[in-house]
Amino acid sequence: MPINAHPDFIIAEGEYLHAQNLEEKIEKLRKMISLAPAHKGAENLRAQLKLRLKKFLEKQNKEKKSKRSSKKGIKKEDMQAVIIGLSNSGKSSLLSSLTNVKNYLAKTQHSTTFPVVGMMPYQGTQIQLIENPPLDSENYDKGLTNSADTLLILISSLEDIKTIEKNIEKFQGKKIIVFNKIDLLDQNEKRKIYATLQSKKYNFVLISAINKEGIEELKEKIFKSFDKIRVFTKEPGKEKSPKPVILNPKSTVKDSAEKILKGFSSKVKETKIWGPSSKFPGQKVGLNHILKDLDVVEFKTR
Repeated sequence: MPINAHPDFIIAEGEYLHAQNLEEKIEKLRKMISLAPAHKGAENLRAQLKLRLKKFLEKQNKEKKSKRSSKKGIKKEDMQAVIIGLSNSGKSSLLSSLTNVKNYLAKTQHSTTFPVVGMMPYQGTQIQLIENPPLDSENYDKGLTNSADTLLILISSLEDIKTIEKNIEKFQGKKIIVFNKIDLLDQNEKRKIYATLQSKKYNFVLISAINKEGIEELKEKIFKSFDKIRVFTKEPGKEKSPKPVILNPKSTVKDSAEKILKGFSSKVKETKIWGPSSKFPGQKVGLNHILKDLDVVEFKTR
């Protein structure tokens, strides 16, 4: 401790020592530097503080570059939902419950430092789910949230909603409030939470990522939020493809052909269709025929 240090400097030093993450440390260290004694006897102290700040800034810059690199590696699929929430809301457990990603929970706060991607199988489709780092951490990726088709807003108390909504005002997609940890609540508490969310007209579901209560209902809500149709394709004399083509409502036969391969529609000689949009099984239709969910389209090429 330098001689003749101002009381404000001592307070700032205490705040720095109690900083919880890198961002806080940088902020408090800058405050210490601004309040450090200016006399010659404190030259070494100021030099040490500035050197420490330089190292922290280099570390922060390195983490940001790493974060940007990880984001660039995420290819957006036809249906993408992003899980957001505050620290310790159970995002990692939820991702593990819904996808092929194994539970990788860490014991420390702000443990997720980069987006984690998983695929959720549902009725023949594969839905991309991404866990965003905690909203109250320096690693939170706002751009990832804003570009998502659907947001899963994970909370464990009703008070969390206001905090989170203030940070997602620019988001224009669908939102699903996911109230987690209901395994810790009794039936009366669950009824009150359900009634409150319903009265505010939220699209919501109550779940437990631990005992899987409500998980199937959540999967259905996630799928329905995208407003897509599933169209299966087949070749003459063969079974339909196990994986459907994902299309927007009112898409045509031509759209489905182009989704398979760009320019493919020009090679189509004849098209037959089975399913909700056909008048009878195997109906011959043109490229402008409008498809419905769960149609099967057979392409005969030139």
